[in-house]
Amino acid sequence: MFSEWKFTAKEIAEKPDLFLSGHRACAGCAPATVLRLIMKAVRGPTIVTNATGCMEVVSSIYPYTSWAVPWIHTAFENAAANASGIESALKILKKKGKIKHEHVDVIALAGDGGTYDIGIQALSGAVERGHDFLYVLYDNEAYMNTGIQRSGGTPFGASTTTSPAGTVIPGKLQNKKPIADIMVAHEIPYVATASPFYWRDLITKARKGIEVDGPAFLHVFAPCPRGWRSDPAKSIELSRLAVETCIFPLWEAINGEYQLSTPSKVLALAPQKKKPVREYLKLQGRFRHLFTPKFEKLTEEIQRITDERWQRLLRKCGMT
Repeated sequence: MFSEWKFTAKEIAEKPDLFLSGHRACAGCAPATVLRLIMKAVRGPTIVTNATGCMEVVSSIYPYTSWAVPWIHTAFENAAANASGIESALKILKKKGKIKHEHVDVIALAGDGGTYDIGIQALSGAVERGHDFLYVLYDNEAYMNTGIQRSGGTPFGASTTTSPAGTVIPGKLQNKKPIADIMVAHEIPYVATASPFYWRDLITKARKGIEVDGPAFLHVFAPCPRGWRSDPAKSIELSRLAVETCIFPLWEAINGEYQLSTPSKVLALAPQKKKPVREYLKLQGRFRHLFTPKFEKLTEEIQRITDERWQRLLRKCGMT
């Protein structure tokens, strides 16, 4: 299914950037790093369609652009629908002999608001129809571009402008939606999770998603210093801690068969290396209230939720 594409750090560094510097992203913005890494994985001519959101705004403020490939801004809710149309048009043009390239790849980009919530209907329809494109969810866990409102990707206990932590309510009361598992349930060829700290794993998975014949979904963890009220210098460290605490395990599902990626497989084989979720939570202002006497027991609840989801994943991967 996949090529034997290999790369070294030197080769990746020397590969031209297709998501360029000069964008308006905040200091420490992990989604900007994610997009730069994703574009290192392309194999040739590529068209990107980008839903409304942080990365659309910061990369395309007229008359400037950070994109060195054909790029289309589409509405919040229909990045996947737009990718479907692009992919279908390319098939027709190739059939008519108007495109000579063996591959013209299509990548759809959207945040958690445009994926978990507003865009899930277009995404579900596009993958059910079997369109051949890579969908990348850069997950900063709230609607950051419009004022830090909670989304289906916001984790339990997080304080946002629409799930504020007060004297009665401790932030968001619902758990994070298991979006990648929902995509596996669509029986598509490739689904994976990735983190920018593990950049080689991220680029490899992006390339797999591009090469697979049919729809592919890549869920990438992407800390937002402004929305998370975290130190801008800690974004990549947070993306590491999310994996080490099993808040965000790394795995891939090929034709529905789950397997752990190396960083998470290490934790499965050596559970003593798994870190407590408190180490991750304490670095973020959005969870500050959880360390007060009134809500401190909720850190135990988050640990319980994390452990349950981790054990469920281990069973899916045949590790228990």
